[in-house]
Amino acid sequence: MALTKTQFGYRRHPDQDRAGADIAEHAVVVVGAGPIGLSLAIDLAQRGQSVVLLDDADRIGEGSRAICFSKRSLEFWDRLGIGQRMVDKGVVWSVGKIFHGESQLYQFNLLPEEGHKRPAFINLQQFYAEAYLVDRVEELPAIDLRWRNKVTGLEPRNDGVVLTIQTPDSAYRLAAQYVVACDGARSSLRQMVGAEFAGQVFEDQFLIADVKMTAAFPTERWFWFDPPFHAGRSALLHKQPDDIWRIDLQLNRFSDPAVEKLPENVRPRIARMLGHDKFEFEWISLYKFQCRRMGKFIHGRVIFAGDAAHQVSPFGARGANSGLEDAENLAWKLDRVLRGTSPEPLLDSYHIERSAAADENIRESTRSTDFMAPNSHQEARLRKAVLSLAKETEFGKRMVNGGRLSTPSIYETPLSTADGDSWDGGPRPGASMPDAPVAGQGGEPIYLTDAFIAAGTGFTLLEFSNGAAAERPDGLGTIRIGGQGGLSDAAGLAARRYDAEPGTAYLLRPDGYVAARFRHPTRAALDAALARAAGHI
Repeated sequence: MALTKTQFGYRRHPDQDRAGADIAEHAVVVVGAGPIGLSLAIDLAQRGQSVVLLDDADRIGEGSRAICFSKRSLEFWDRLGIGQRMVDKGVVWSVGKIFHGESQLYQFNLLPEEGHKRPAFINLQQFYAEAYLVDRVEELPAIDLRWRNKVTGLEPRNDGVVLTIQTPDSAYRLAAQYVVACDGARSSLRQMVGAEFAGQVFEDQFLIADVKMTAAFPTERWFWFDPPFHAGRSALLHKQPDDIWRIDLQLNRFSDPAVEKLPENVRPRIARMLGHDKFEFEWISLYKFQCRRMGKFIHGRVIFAGDAAHQVSPFGARGANSGLEDAENLAWKLDRVLRGTSPEPLLDSYHIERSAAADENIRESTRSTDFMAPNSHQEARLRKAVLSLAKETEFGKRMVNGGRLSTPSIYETPLSTADGDSWDGGPRPGASMPDAPVAGQGGEPIYLTDAFIAAGTGFTLLEFSNGAAAERPDGLGTIRIGGQGGLSDAAGLAARRYDAEPGTAYLLRPDGYVAARFRHPTRAALDAALARAAGHI
């Protein structure tokens, strides 16, 4: 792991020196310094909020763990100032191939069109992502990151939460208006609020082996059903940075994990797959599929995000990417509530939107699991028939499920205004904004996602000029395409992707989702849409 800093150590904080009932009070405490907690803290800090970030460890996590980060996640990280660093280190890919036995069934391209700043996916070991996020945190004085601070007690109050925190020195208490639990699948805070974590745990086991080797395989996602090197099971191959390759092999559900993880037992399996044994192990682990979630993501002033709130199978890259969508969804809403510019019920929309997204991810993940690891003779027969059809028919190929890849959520929510105009395309309310290449006034090439960042951290109006700008509410950022002083859309991709004609406008939320769209917006229509999107209606 070529990182300059992986362990950070404990430091005593002045909050620990307060006596008796004199405890420190903070606006937001985030528990868990993984990718979700770190990203959430950065987003809040960039919006002007002070954040205490607690983690019970003092080092970057070991092992590659999550490796596939989506275009949507990269666009979020661009807003946090670290997207380019992730892409520079990561392995870019968009093509996947599905095999049955020795034969390729089909291949797909997740981003076949040009004109996007970010690729469909990068592969990047989670420890790199965490390290880069920690580096960004250390640039932001509004974030107080405290290592080896373990939450051991939680006392809910009407106006906040009091936490008890254990450190290597002693225990101390602090108060927060809001606590965000990003402390993972084994969340201790979830247990402290007495919340259920309901769903399904699948019995089939998968072996993960990260191996270091030089190989000529392309940077694609390869998935096999019943490969000759692993008969009757499934296998997956991904390239990571530093000549590290991720290999997943399905195992018998009755296999002994302790035995299967032994390097001397893993090596023959990998050698059969690769046809040689010229590789070294970087990391070996086993996992079972789990598809579960909390009934409520908000418990008073304690809000849950990422694996603390929901879990899915790793196939489809839905875990970390879904958690990052949690973070970007919550940050702007929590910021507005803390500032008093939106009412507290705005936070309810976080649960509404992200629990629906979790349900979708769980459905897709469960379907993938049922197809990859059939639980009955009937399911096995169905899979065999589908794989046979896929060799001959297009509809058969569409039925094969080797892990449907993560896509941005689409929200059905009161925050989005229903269309009152006629549209043939473009993102509808509740969908994320598409990217497109444009040019600045000096002709310099940029992307719409760059322009969105430049417009500020609040709501933004994306206008396609018809010669006169619409009257806008105060404090609304603007992206203007066409007309005097506007961005140029010489290739016409922005107009096509937004089904735009002169006068078209989109109201974008602070997380880059469409709140409303108009063919010819009026001030009254903009005011109403903005009030709804900000939780005032």
